[in-house]
Amino acid sequence: MVSVTGPARRSAGRPLNRILSQEAITRAALTLIETRGYEGLTMSSLARALKVAPSSLYNHVESKGDVLILLQDHVMTQVDVSGFETEPWEQAIRRFAWSYRDVFTRHTPLIPVIAVLPVSGAPQTLAVYEAVTRGFERAAWPEPLIVPAIIALESFIFGSAFDATAPETIFESGQLAGHYPRFTAAVSALKDNADRRQADVAFGMGLDALILGLQARAAEHPS
Repeated sequence: MVSVTGPARRSAGRPLNRILSQEAITRAALTLIETRGYEGLTMSSLARALKVAPSSLYNHVESKGDVLILLQDHVMTQVDVSGFETEPWEQAIRRFAWSYRDVFTRHTPLIPVIAVLPVSGAPQTLAVYEAVTRGFERAAWPEPLIVPAIIALESFIFGSAFDATAPETIFESGQLAGHYPRFTAAVSALKDNADRRQADVAFGMGLDALILGLQARAAEHPS
């Protein structure tokens, strides 16, 4: 858990050259991961980015794990869970899923980190899952299926966020097109429906199928 939320503690006679905040630490850490990858985020590199001594940084966070919790909470609070309070389950899930994908499309370098990061100590992230769980309960979902359904949705969303950043030409066969005519023709057919991005069409199709599958599984579950 992040251990310090207020102003940094000062050593007697040695004022800090900058006053840190969780917001500043989060912003700098996010920039480091997005420019250098997860391995580029160290406490030393973060202190350099913030232009403070490492000891000053440790007055706010105890470890890199604390920094990751700040990042997790920062990103997850951008996911829209408002529909789970008032909307039908399917409508709320669609709002949630599209929002979730759009958030991580902007932060794809964080996906390998967030996807496996425990939520313990991340209050804002837990608040998101609490809202989603309440939405499932409102729709009378079997309790044993709620978390597996959330995991299934997240797995699809994370992969789709990567896909949303891929070039539109990713499936073009180029000089090998003549050797793979059926696939090449199918890819060419996409150009006839160029009013929407390929990634959006694919996400919509996949989400439709996933929702139908989840609803069927819930209906089959013994009461």
